[in-house]
Amino acid sequence: MKRSKHRGHKEDKGGDEPAILETENLDRLGSFMGGQDPDTISLASVTAVTTNVSNKRSKPDIKMEPSSGRPVDYQVSVTVIEARQLIGLNMDPMVCVEIGEDKKYTSMKESTNCPYYNEYFVFDFHVPPDVMFDKILKLSVIHSKNLLRSGTLVGTFKLDVGTIYFQPEHQFYHKWALLSDPDDITAGCKGYVKCDVAVVAKGDTIKTPHKANESDEDDIEGNLLIPEGVPAERQWARYYLKIYRAEGLPRMNQSLMANVKKAFIGENKDLVDPYVQVQFAGQKGKTTVQKSCYEPIWNEQIVFTEMFPPLCKRMKIQIRDSDKVNDVAIGTHFLDLRKISNDGDKGFLPTLGPAWVNLYGSTRNYSLMDEYQELNDGMGEGASFRARLLVSLGVEILDVSSPEVTCSTDVQVEGIPNISETATGKVEEFFLYGSFLEATMIDRKIGDKPINFEVTIGYYGNEADTVIQPKSRGKKDGDEEETELIHQSSDEEMEDDGEYQSVSTTPPMKPVVTDRNYFHLPYFERKPCIYIKSYWQDQRRRLYNANVIDNTADKLEEGLNDVQEIIKTEKAYPERRLRGVLEELSHGCRSFLSLANKDQSQSGRTKLDRERVKLCMAEVESIGQQAKTMRTQVKKSTVREKLKLSNNFLHKLRFLADEPQHSVPDVFIWMISNGKRIAYARVPSKDILFSSMDEERGKDCGKVKTLFLRIPGKKGFGPAGWTVQSKIEMYLWLGLTRQRRDYLSGLPNGFEENKLSKGPGLPSSPPISLTYMMKQMFQLRVHMYQARSLFAADSTGLSDPFARVFFSTQSQVTEVLPETLCPTWDQLLVFENVELFGEATELRDDPPIIVIEIYDQDTVGKADFMGRTFAKPVVKMADEHYGPPRFPPQLEYYQIYRGNCTAGEMLAAFELLQIGPNGKADLPPIDGPTDMDRGPILPVPLGIRPVLSKYRIEVLFWGLRDLKRVNLAQVDRPRVDIECAGKGVQSSLIPNYRKNPNFSTLVKWFEVDLPENELLHPPLNIRVVDCRAFGRYTLVGSHAVTTLRKFIYRPGDKQANNWNTNEEIVVVNAEPEQNFKKMDTVVKLDCGSDAVVKVEDDNKGKKKRKKGEEVEEEELDESMLDWWSKYFASIETLTEALRAQEAALSDTEDNNDMDMADGEIKPDDSPVKGTKKGKSKKKKSMIHDPFEKKKPKLDELKVYPKELESEFDNFEDWLHTFNLSRGKAGDDEDQNATDEDRIVGKFKGSMCMYKVTDDTSRDSNFDSNMGMFQNIPHNDPVNVLVRIYVVRATDLHPADINGKADPYIAIRLGKTEIKDKENYLSKQLNPVFGKSFDVEATLPMDSTLAVAIYDWDLVGTDDLIGETKIDLENRFYSKHRATCGLARTYAIHGYNVWRDPMKPTHILAKMCKDGKLDGPHYGPQGKVKVENRVFMGPTEVEDENGLKKQTDDHVALSVLNHWDQIPKAGCKLVPEHVETRPLLHPDKPGIEQGRIEMWVDMFPKDMTAPGPALDIAPRKPKKFELRVIIWNTDEVVLEDDDIFTGEKSSDIFVRGWLKGQQEDKQDTDVHYHSITGEGNFNWRFLYPFDYLMAEEKIVISKKESMFAWDETEYKIPPRLNLQVWDADHFSADDFLGAIELDLNRFPRGAKTPKQCTLEMVTNEGEIPMVSIFKQKRIKGWWPFVARNEDDEFELTGKVEAELHLLTGEEAEKSPAGDGRNEPDPMEKPNRPDVALLWFLIPLKAAKHLVCDQYRWLTIKIVTALLLLAIIGLFLYNMPGYMVKKMLGA
Repeated sequence: MKRSKHRGHKEDKGGDEPAILETENLDRLGSFMGGQDPDTISLASVTAVTTNVSNKRSKPDIKMEPSSGRPVDYQVSVTVIEARQLIGLNMDPMVCVEIGEDKKYTSMKESTNCPYYNEYFVFDFHVPPDVMFDKILKLSVIHSKNLLRSGTLVGTFKLDVGTIYFQPEHQFYHKWALLSDPDDITAGCKGYVKCDVAVVAKGDTIKTPHKANESDEDDIEGNLLIPEGVPAERQWARYYLKIYRAEGLPRMNQSLMANVKKAFIGENKDLVDPYVQVQFAGQKGKTTVQKSCYEPIWNEQIVFTEMFPPLCKRMKIQIRDSDKVNDVAIGTHFLDLRKISNDGDKGFLPTLGPAWVNLYGSTRNYSLMDEYQELNDGMGEGASFRARLLVSLGVEILDVSSPEVTCSTDVQVEGIPNISETATGKVEEFFLYGSFLEATMIDRKIGDKPINFEVTIGYYGNEADTVIQPKSRGKKDGDEEETELIHQSSDEEMEDDGEYQSVSTTPPMKPVVTDRNYFHLPYFERKPCIYIKSYWQDQRRRLYNANVIDNTADKLEEGLNDVQEIIKTEKAYPERRLRGVLEELSHGCRSFLSLANKDQSQSGRTKLDRERVKLCMAEVESIGQQAKTMRTQVKKSTVREKLKLSNNFLHKLRFLADEPQHSVPDVFIWMISNGKRIAYARVPSKDILFSSMDEERGKDCGKVKTLFLRIPGKKGFGPAGWTVQSKIEMYLWLGLTRQRRDYLSGLPNGFEENKLSKGPGLPSSPPISLTYMMKQMFQLRVHMYQARSLFAADSTGLSDPFARVFFSTQSQVTEVLPETLCPTWDQLLVFENVELFGEATELRDDPPIIVIEIYDQDTVGKADFMGRTFAKPVVKMADEHYGPPRFPPQLEYYQIYRGNCTAGEMLAAFELLQIGPNGKADLPPIDGPTDMDRGPILPVPLGIRPVLSKYRIEVLFWGLRDLKRVNLAQVDRPRVDIECAGKGVQSSLIPNYRKNPNFSTLVKWFEVDLPENELLHPPLNIRVVDCRAFGRYTLVGSHAVTTLRKFIYRPGDKQANNWNTNEEIVVVNAEPEQNFKKMDTVVKLDCGSDAVVKVEDDNKGKKKRKKGEEVEEEELDESMLDWWSKYFASIETLTEALRAQEAALSDTEDNNDMDMADGEIKPDDSPVKGTKKGKSKKKKSMIHDPFEKKKPKLDELKVYPKELESEFDNFEDWLHTFNLSRGKAGDDEDQNATDEDRIVGKFKGSMCMYKVTDDTSRDSNFDSNMGMFQNIPHNDPVNVLVRIYVVRATDLHPADINGKADPYIAIRLGKTEIKDKENYLSKQLNPVFGKSFDVEATLPMDSTLAVAIYDWDLVGTDDLIGETKIDLENRFYSKHRATCGLARTYAIHGYNVWRDPMKPTHILAKMCKDGKLDGPHYGPQGKVKVENRVFMGPTEVEDENGLKKQTDDHVALSVLNHWDQIPKAGCKLVPEHVETRPLLHPDKPGIEQGRIEMWVDMFPKDMTAPGPALDIAPRKPKKFELRVIIWNTDEVVLEDDDIFTGEKSSDIFVRGWLKGQQEDKQDTDVHYHSITGEGNFNWRFLYPFDYLMAEEKIVISKKESMFAWDETEYKIPPRLNLQVWDADHFSADDFLGAIELDLNRFPRGAKTPKQCTLEMVTNEGEIPMVSIFKQKRIKGWWPFVARNEDDEFELTGKVEAELHLLTGEEAEKSPAGDGRNEPDPMEKPNRPDVALLWFLIPLKAAKHLVCDQYRWLTIKIVTALLLLAIIGLFLYNMPGYMVKKMLGA
């Protein structure tokens, strides 16, 4: 019977509705959403899905290779700077940094609660992103750990690595981690550790903020180590994960023993002992093991105690099989806490379920060694359903103060009551139907055996499980719904005689050959079908909501891609399309709001369902609103910015659509060859779920979609995963059995159903195959024009590419083009008689996909795969007219993929033409160009091939550099061949490469026909060949210039560049306001704006200051200043500028948010205005600044936080560098990073192309030989003196085992090599070198300067830490004048002396001459005119003796500093600067190994010789001596009870130290027996120390250990520690209290003990602060504090001290003794008279004991003694008396 087809009410959208290709690009999702676990991503990752396709966009975006699960290189660097406020008395803390299993420790600091470490640790990993981001970084502080004892834990801090990675710049910089005690959650904060943490993956760059002074980071609360948006006060919470039961576990057993047991005893138990293991925040919890059970019921809850919000994002839930031999995972699920909670105002705590979660992993059929085991551990995309688990999660915030809270954070496991059967929803019967319409591109390795397909949903449909299915199903339904039991059982009975049984596999079939690589299955008219009955809880609402959001997001994504394409191809009106997209988005949001809240009453709704609906509605509504308001503001100028914002909407929608509570499991399609599973595809069930509402229906429900099958697990990585295993066209439908009416309605029309034969009168079952009666005949025309940037597959670095095109069951190839990466095939492939099934109109809307694969032809062996792309043809039906707008089709670029990496682009067009009733006569003719005859090969026809016009390409041949050997022979006589579109030119031959690698003839040209449309220009190929003897040529290397746009010369530019031709005066003022100095430099720094530029005159400033307008803290002493003063001032400016920039950015962001909220954004007139607003803000903030800080005025230089090249466009203003590569491209993780090893040299030169016209006008002095390259210097060798200044290096990668390095500098330039080995710096990771090196060089031979840093080793060779390479030649010839940076001001002596041998006036004259400018004309009052600009500046310069001289240099310099404002020739000149360059190591490409700050000056030898190099030697620390006199103490707590007298007293002494450790501690003598807490000492401590004023650090040099080879230099902050102790004779002294004074800012001492309070320590904000370096001498009272049991500060004493700071010289002049010794002795303190104390004390004590304390006791004892004596006497005397009496003596 023919089945009439109900077409769904698809709206017929206009013909220009774009093709949507629904593929969730895994990479993108993975990287933005925090590298989620693939199970939570709806994985259509391999499927190209198409809806109503128009012919506008024909590029399916299909990723073949799974991207998750592939290992990547990561480096985690942690700098532990210091700890503060550690809780505990007089402790010896160390910090332990732990990531996963790796632990590293800092050194131990003695006796301090605020240790300063500044130690740097690096951890290297090579693991998949998922694993990396789940690792926990744990910082813990341990107290007094040594070899013998493990130490006590003070507190810990945990966060996962993912949180750090998703921070801006992948790092936390100078943040405080708050420590808490895991064993006692009631304790509160245990202290803070200040650290930098950064995570870098290969290819990330980290911007290190400049190391500024650390004053502003003392605000601990404001700089906590937590991500944006997490509250500073985190509370403790309990996380209750309830685990109820699991079902659908695979039939398996992991141990051999069980099989043996089964064989012997015949025990037929379920062979699995499951338990659940949960990992969260570095802790593990396990349920009990359920022995031998496939449907285990646990009913247990696992309780974690952790801070909330947690800094660990995911909870890992695993079902494992308990086994003595190997405990394996059965399946893994990750709960992402961000998806089940919301931190907004109306947010909710994490909550989930009770709901089923589905676990996916390896295949269900059991084998002894599971090859896909890693899938069960959650690595990579699961290839099969494993089990489902019923869980729920709740979070309860703890009230720590309540008494019943347990203190520890150990994981607890408790039993819980059973859950009601209906809690997760009502069980419904679902029906899944699928039909295989086509199976092609089957890999030839499996093509010889019969193949069938198996479809499974959950545990239904799997062959291995079918045996036990009816039993388990009956049992299961019994479990879940007693009410349905009776009904079910009747079903079961019915099944035997009538109700259909599921058919989940297609019949096996032998494939037939398509071509050399692929086979296809001969389905032809008869298409096999499958159908499966399954039972799941009815939670469709969740999926419907996700579908509505997803469908909106898909439309948005497709629209945004369109807009991007329009911008990229420079078509007109991208803003109109964007407005349409936003309109569609707000419409989609409205439809969600109307649908989302249906079925509220449905059973099984959880708290999360309700909260998520609320959240989604709120979010979607706000997105809709914002889209609406944004639509009105889209202008041509703001398209890009709005596109960015719209992309944020897209991410948000995708995030909302991801449903954390699963319901129906995903559908898997497996290809089985001869019983062995080969490849699979996974289709999310929501994508094929049916709903009567269009918006809720899955995007692929009832549609034919193309699936590409792939190999599961690790095997799918790399080349194995690139070949298509099979491409199937498949129709899928999933819904409730009772909705089954229309399940076939989406199939192409014209088929008959074939059913399993059954008796008459029984209910009909679904068809097992369809036979098609209708078919359409088509002709496919493939216009392959060209490809570019292909993959280099041969060892020459080139390929011999050809393309193979697959459509339906046919394939064809283009011709092979030898030795090119940019083939122009220009070929038409015609596929005759293509049979397609289905209705004509449907095929027009949604034609099948064309697959194009590009191969490299090899002479032997099979062709190598180079990449693949997908396309959709433009379809013309027989009755349509072949003409615009759709025909002939346009050539378009298609992105070629090789695995997940891009591997070039292909320019082609595809059309599919229906063959009507008259046969081929109706088809449009193929008219190729007549002028070429290529035999059987048809060229691309005229209407499609691009229109050409004649261009001339001029090539500047400059030279070749750094050529490596080829086949072990050196390159000697190289030549460069340039080719573009079949035409080309050869350079002159370089006769002797080693003597002079430059070309003798500089410019050559050739003419070529190129397309009018610049986007279609073919690439230009550069090849270098070496001419060997006997006329042999060897290819050295090649480079393809993919886009020639930047080399196109447009003559119209001249007028555009002429700013305005009338004369304009730029007044450069000479009398600035002193205060605004800082602001100017900043403005200059960031904009080079046309602001009036002020050149300063020092004297005026000084005069003004004398008037007393501004009180400077200190006058600057010129003689004290050196280069470092300038450097530090500049760094401060840089950090200020960066801060202002950040502030401005956050301001603008806030404004945007505000405007969005108001719903009306003020339209911006122009982007320029925006930037100006930003600038004025910056100015304001800068103007306030100088008043606050009152900075002295200093000349500054420019500190670039990156390489100089990046600021000046690589100095390629006219000389470009092209890297030549050779050899096969590597297939490493990402080929996008060009492999350093493949680069075999560089070609330097340039191109210029222009259309050939007759009216090209020429200047009078035009040199025709040079073509467009006028005024370029000659390329003869030049001798140059290169002066390299290396300032310092930062964050070096540790090279030694101790986590440090001993760095020194090595410099390589040409044949010169300098190793500064003897000046290595011991154990430094932030060494300050401060060195300059002079090297003589000859350009062009020595053009690459390498500055490396090595690690000195006592034994063995020194290791390279990292190096940086600088191209000196481009700098030397650049018009930015990078030879010697220009200072801001001109001075002939002092710290800012002019370095260049040429004075500014000479430089200016030369620049004007070179640029053919009019000028310079110097006028009176310091004016100078260049072209039409007038500059002003001071006219006098002061020499060493203070004499004034007249000079024009100041003005000349001000012109040079504003050279970019000069019309025509103007450009920014390189200022005096320090650049920061990354150090790289060849073994770790792309990962920074540290940075180096340096600059390079170059002086040509034929000019005047330069002066001596600047002295930038590191500042020597200055010697100081701090004298601390301890006068008295008061109110010291009394620690001892006198045993005899019972009085409280203390034997007080004071201990103090200054440098890092206690080795220089000094103690006063002991004031014995103080009863009032008063102590008198008059004792002097002497602390000599070396101090760096600029860095505010004390410098200590000492050996690190007994075995250290040499001393190590440490820099520590100057902190004076004073402690008060109670001396004990026989036991350890008791610590009473301490105070730490930072000598740069500490509270001023109180005048009297009364005024000295605890506040002086606790709230430092209000107390006036002083610096000993400014005050020199200060006396006062300071409090001693300690913490009591409740960790509160308490006052334990007061000390009167005097601090006196002297420089080294002053200390020598007026020496003083320590203690009370000579010279300058202190007088003895007047202590209470204790001279006779030793004598009196016993008497006093006895009196006290006898009379007061123990009076009664004494009386009792005396009485008892008397009695005893009497009895004794009695007994002693009695015998004598008796005898006497008896004898009567």
